[in-house]
Amino acid sequence: MASEVKRTTGEDFFPGFAKLDIEAGDVSFRGAIGGTGSPTLLLHGFPQTHVAWRLIAPMLAKSHTVIVPDLPGYGDSRTHNDQPRWTKRRVAAALVALMDRLGHERFAVVGHDRGARAGYRLALDHPQRVAAYASLTVVPTLDAFAGVDKTFALNAWHWFFLAQPADLPERMLAADPDAFIDAALRKMTGGLKRIDPSALNAYRTAFRDPDVRHAICEDYRAATSEDLEHDASDFSAARKLACSVLVLWSESEQKRRATSPLDTWSRWATNVTGRGLPGGHLLPEDAPNEVLSALDSFLSDKF
Repeated sequence: MASEVKRTTGEDFFPGFAKLDIEAGDVSFRGAIGGTGSPTLLLHGFPQTHVAWRLIAPMLAKSHTVIVPDLPGYGDSRTHNDQPRWTKRRVAAALVALMDRLGHERFAVVGHDRGARAGYRLALDHPQRVAAYASLTVVPTLDAFAGVDKTFALNAWHWFFLAQPADLPERMLAADPDAFIDAALRKMTGGLKRIDPSALNAYRTAFRDPDVRHAICEDYRAATSEDLEHDASDFSAARKLACSVLVLWSESEQKRRATSPLDTWSRWATNVTGRGLPGGHLLPEDAPNEVLSALDSFLSDKF
């Protein structure tokens, strides 16, 4: 059973960790790395950075080598070649290159939000590399778009705004980046007070960078085109995740949906377990103890 997490203060988000600073796959990856044991890659979501895992990573590091990068283009991770677009397939390949540089042949992947989308693409495209995959608050993009209705559109309004052709969203975001990211996080959490002020400051600081905002827009543009096409191709070919899959979702979010995430993921993998957790969309911050407990059990026998 995972121990109770302790809230961090100031900029000491990952006590005892080293800085991650590695060139791999056309990306200058930045983040944190620490711990010993089986390698576990933690991937954050929108509109955050690797700081989103500050309540999870230090506890996992007691029994795992934990790698916590900013996604390509997010936070301080910089991409060097933006052609072709940074689809989830290309992100997954860069993450494999990162793990190669670190000497990890097989590893677990835990993803939240956009990181979970990169994570399942990594598991589908590189099945020999992924020992286990955990998805937090996400179903595959193909299923997400198939389930769009008025409720979804109003709650996930940023999907459709950020995916508009360049550079309209970029120009509009430049007017007041803080107002946009605050509105997005408020919608996800039910109130900005639910996020540690130091973490909120880190997210705002990253989002003020126009390169980061452009990368995020490209992420969502890819979701409506290439990523969707890749999902559809895999589903039509009955390709499934070969590894064990853990699915965790927000109980409050699930009330608005008719289909269970377990039912959805069971169409994409043969070994799926999971459950709903208290808290909102930002489970690593809203319900860290529950997430830790689930990951502790799930990861214990996967290597």
